[in-house]
Amino acid sequence: METNHVNTITQLAAQTAQLDQAVPFLDLKGINLALAPQLHTALQDVLDSGWVVLGKQVAEFEKEYATFTDAKYAIGVGNGLDALHIALKVLSIGKGAEVIVPSNTYIATVLAISFVGAMPVFVEPRLDTYNIDPELIEAAITPRTAAIMPVHLYGQACEMDQMMQIAERHGLYVIEDNAQSQGATSNGKLTGSFGHINGTSFYPGKNLGAIGDAGAITTNDENYQKHCLSWRNYGSHKKYYNEVQGFNSRLDELQAAFLRVKLPTLAAENTQRQHVAALYNQALQGIGDVVTPSVADGSTSVYHLYVIRTKYRDALQEHLQRNNIGTMIHYPIPPHLQEAYQSYNWKRGAFPIAEQISNEVLSLPIYPNLSEGQVGRVAEVMKDFFTTCKNDKSDVVGVRG
Repeated sequence: METNHVNTITQLAAQTAQLDQAVPFLDLKGINLALAPQLHTALQDVLDSGWVVLGKQVAEFEKEYATFTDAKYAIGVGNGLDALHIALKVLSIGKGAEVIVPSNTYIATVLAISFVGAMPVFVEPRLDTYNIDPELIEAAITPRTAAIMPVHLYGQACEMDQMMQIAERHGLYVIEDNAQSQGATSNGKLTGSFGHINGTSFYPGKNLGAIGDAGAITTNDENYQKHCLSWRNYGSHKKYYNEVQGFNSRLDELQAAFLRVKLPTLAAENTQRQHVAALYNQALQGIGDVVTPSVADGSTSVYHLYVIRTKYRDALQEHLQRNNIGTMIHYPIPPHLQEAYQSYNWKRGAFPIAEQISNEVLSLPIYPNLSEGQVGRVAEVMKDFFTTCKNDKSDVVGVRG
């Protein structure tokens, strides 16, 4: 009986030691608590003002975010999906039009196109960067093509100069989906400042995250800005006078106040994310078949996500989970295979690169306050997985062909 008691204590001690080395996928609580005094002050400022919809905080944040993005105008909206939806409406893109979009993206990008009645036309990404391959875009252009919607995925800027040249040659609009890459650059120019109208998200987990849903549109065109202001507010510039059948998608005054606290820290936090990514790149070198992120020439990444690829993704994820290391898959099902798009008759195999990516990618923990020790812990557990399985990988559950 005494021996069993000792064994139980030993097991509990081992479990406690393992939990002490736990690495969460995202430490959102820690990120927000670091700014707690300023966030509490922002909350009090809004309460003291008595103004909770489209007030001073939204107006000031719009100016500050436009400056950060190097765009002339920013328009705060309810979320990133609404930002893209409104952008399409302002450009009068609708039924019968086609919009070129990467086959490897989050579903919101595609939903915005569907919402206006346009047809998403998928173009495959580059396997090394996961972003849309500009070399494949022109082959997808038809007389019905109205716009190109590049997605700066995982934090990396698309190769925008080539895309803008293609759009200009064919008379197409460009709408950037900048939800994951605020602060990234393509040949020195910031994402969100290239396209005619661009959408971004401030979902809490983004590099610039609100404490709730929020989004914005950026543009350099004053006329587009005025239309966006109307579309987000019931189609109205003047209360009770409605020019178009608009939306109720206004950036909340409180979220704008919180974002104003966070925006000044974004550049430094992006730099820290880049440092963490560099640590991962070094620590994961030569481990199994792991492919670490690759950044296109002329582009930068702010590493909203740190995404690796391996044919043993599912088994590796399970191994990391058993060792209290959080991971996520961005994204397990590409848009063309989602149940929501069954009626479009896209078949498995239609976009093989997107499908390969969805089968092999795994997002590792990355955030500004992730420590060097935590990165080392992740690498150590991954190395253990591939060492344990190196003699017979065919027996590993979750092998991807």
